[in-house]
Amino acid sequence: MSERILAAIAAALAALILGLLLFWHPDPGGRPATPPNPLPAGGDFSLQGAAGPVALHDYAGRLVIVYFGYTFCPDICPTTLNALVEAKALLTPEERQKLAVLFVSLDPQRDTPAHLKTYLEFFDPDFAGVTGEASQIAEIAARYGVIYKLQPPGEGGNYAVDHSAETFLVGPDGRLRARLAHGTPPAQMAALIRQYLN
Repeated sequence: MSERILAAIAAALAALILGLLLFWHPDPGGRPATPPNPLPAGGDFSLQGAAGPVALHDYAGRLVIVYFGYTFCPDICPTTLNALVEAKALLTPEERQKLAVLFVSLDPQRDTPAHLKTYLEFFDPDFAGVTGEASQIAEIAARYGVIYKLQPPGEGGNYAVDHSAETFLVGPDGRLRARLAHGTPPAQMAALIRQYLN
């Protein structure tokens, strides 16, 4: 590899590092760094759970982890739910009491409230699943910056739902505080949860 190519690579890396230093600042409160793009609006919502209506404000005073997915998801959703189970296990019993996990289905046609309950109990019986009309879900997803699309059914009528895979942390005051990328390690999840609990 020529010296000119090596110099170009070095210059590109230096520019990238400088850009990160200039535009990616740690939170002054000591929380992990947040990317420069702002958090979406988020906000309260009410959908249907297995035992009746469930609203985000029902969890006032607790940190709520909100995740948008669907139960027929072959990989991303189960991976995220398993990571949340592992992250929760790293918390103290007192911290767990201040935490709730809310799974919002993007597939209301198949994910009935009863089916959501059965599915989530496989991971953690305390995880709550909610669904509603397609128009309701679309409005809530838009406020949280969630992008999704139902794919055409294949043989047997099965279909996939392509969706973004971030996990959202809503503070005890109901405000959206942070989002975690898919694949965030459980230990990092637990650390972020703990910081927003305190």
